[in-house]
Amino acid sequence: MYGLGDVDFFDRVAPLYDLAMPPADREALADGLDHATRPIDRLIDVGGGSGRAAAALTGPEITVVDASVEMLSRARRGRGLDGLAADAGRLPFRDGGVDAVTIVDAFHHLPDHDAALAEAARVLAPGGALVVREFDPDHPLGRLLVAGEHAIGMDSRFRTPDDLAAAMDAVDLDPRIVDRGFGYTVVGVRR
Repeated sequence: MYGLGDVDFFDRVAPLYDLAMPPADREALADGLDHATRPIDRLIDVGGGSGRAAAALTGPEITVVDASVEMLSRARRGRGLDGLAADAGRLPFRDGGVDAVTIVDAFHHLPDHDAALAEAARVLAPGGALVVREFDPDHPLGRLLVAGEHAIGMDSRFRTPDDLAAAMDAVDLDPRIVDRGFGYTVVGVRR
């Protein structure tokens, strides 16, 4: 799911990751999921790593999907979550098989944004929501994050909220920019 260098990085930092990262924004995720027009019984957290975002959610059956087996191990052992090692560009779920997909603070690590969006759209049932929490590269703090990740050798590619919304529209998701700032939320509802 991540470029090879990023997977190696996350495998190495997995034991310390949750100590360094703040909890996921539960309110922003809930606000995004509220855009779904169907009940959310099954959710996949793509790029979910240690389960940081999944732990902030309650209610649906959640599966954490990530390419880093060490991060998934943290989700399974540390949080008791279901985890699946897979690529965001080739999700092992049936068409229309899930009610929601989240990608929290990870979209910029995905090697093929278009494939990941197309796969999210494919696995979502009509009325289901893709909720992406990301960092705006045009925000002053976003520019620092971009520089920092590139300085340590990550293959990160960040997108603005407007660019991400346009990309969601291109894969037949109805895009909505829920909030803006350093951290922003864009939702795509399956038409």
